Amino acid sequence: MRILLWHVHGSWTTAFVQGPHTYVVPVTPDRGPDGLGRARTWDWPDSVVEVPPERLRDEEIDVVVLQRPHELALVDRWLGRRPPLVYLEHNAPHGSSPGVPDTRHPAADIPGVTLVHVTHFNRLMWDAGPVPSTVIEHGIVDPGPLWTGELERAAVAVNEPLRRGRTTGTDLLPAFAEAAPLDVFGMGTDGLAGHLGIPADRCRSHELTQTGLHSAMARRRVYVHPVRWTSLGLSLLEAMHLGMPVVALATTEVTEAVPAGAGVVSNRIDELTRAVRDFVADPLHARMVGEGARAAALARYGLSRFLDDWERLLKEVAR
Repeated sequence: MRILLWHVHGSWTTAFVQGPHTYVVPVTPDRGPDGLGRARTWDWPDSVVEVPPERLRDEEIDVVVLQRPHELALVDRWLGRRPPLVYLEHNAPHGSSPGVPDTRHPAADIPGVTLVHVTHFNRLMWDAGPVPSTVIEHGIVDPGPLWTGELERAAVAVNEPLRRGRTTGTDLLPAFAEAAPLDVFGMGTDGLAGHLGIPADRCRSHELTQTGLHSAMARRRVYVHPVRWTSLGLSLLEAMHLGMPVVALATTEVTEAVPAGAGVVSNRIDELTRAVRDFVADPLHARMVGEGARAAALARYGLSRFLDDWERLLKEVAR
């Protein structure tokens, strides 16, 4: 099949394009949000091809995977037709009115679309109306068991923590920094320590490529996931694949993703910071729990299961 999708979420797309199809991604001269083209920091196969918008009408497209509300208008304008449609929802609803449980999904009014959520929590929280919806949980390209834990520091991975604030638990970082020095990885992390009033050596910022990120995270003793409200962070699942013990808030899908023996999940900050201190102080315990985290992640979020689930859905939608 030839599948049209936009390069929106690099980590998720990296797993998706490992399948057996041709993946058509729009590319514009400025490589803006609607024409980013192929990834430059992830390893994508040759089956991902860039096509300028003006050439899309000549492309054979079997399925379109939408990920943002305005992409349907791009399909109409750039293709001049509507192939079978899948709408992939990465996020939990974030509306303020009428409130999260009553937030209607933008795909609810698209005729013939199939709505796919990445977590069961998301499916539960979105109002999809009459649109058929399903869940295909994340899959991860396994980076391997890279954890060494040689550095007595905690890793955090989050993009734009200053802008996103309480959503990503940025306000919780000072408490975690008291438990262990932090290394915060992600875009827009410069100046984070100063903004939060944390001593610079207790909160360092890093922006790395995906490959560099994995190896750097794996040198830290423990992974901390302070996120309050974003679907299910792929960085958490990647940390588990690396063999890192994890400490995370018990919000959204985290309680499903991190079983007993894979880390500490709680909404009590005192329990979470105590867990960070314990992992930093006891590398053997950290290793044992990290091995449990990796086993759990491979069993539930392995790449082969992810691709098999998508293959079944794509064949059904195309048919």
